[in-house]
Amino acid sequence: MLKWNDIKKFAREGNPEPPRRLEKSVEEWKKELTGEQFAITRQKGTERPGSSDMCYRFDPGKYECVCCGELLFDANEKFESSSGWPSFTQPAEVNAIKYEQDNSMFMSRIEILCNVCDAHLGHVFPDGPAPSGLRYCVNAVSLQKVEEEKS
Repeated sequence: MLKWNDIKKFAREGNPEPPRRLEKSVEEWKKELTGEQFAITRQKGTERPGSSDMCYRFDPGKYECVCCGELLFDANEKFESSSGWPSFTQPAEVNAIKYEQDNSMFMSRIEILCNVCDAHLGHVFPDGPAPSGLRYCVNAVSLQKVEEEKS
């Protein structure tokens, strides 16, 4: 289980090795993504708080990167943060997320990105629930929900 000190170390000293890499040109991303998806994932934008019903849905499933399809989060780690964005306590795998120091907007935060394609996802904060204490605050537009298969 990742904790805040692990996240700070990744941002400071380097991230886990990604499971694979996907790189595309700006033009390729613009062709594949909607305008809003491009603005958020490729230009580090932020959606309005509460603008997605994904914030309020807690049904089983997995959440993938909208850009490359890499598995990022599991619904079992999702919680109601009242922040206006979907929030998770842990990534699906330690190497699913990339962490970078973000000192923009007169704040010091840790940005989270897809470790495969560098899509901007949001930020992680040390104010989540126990036991990890983490809150991965994610733009819903950067995610695509994959429903659990029924056996």
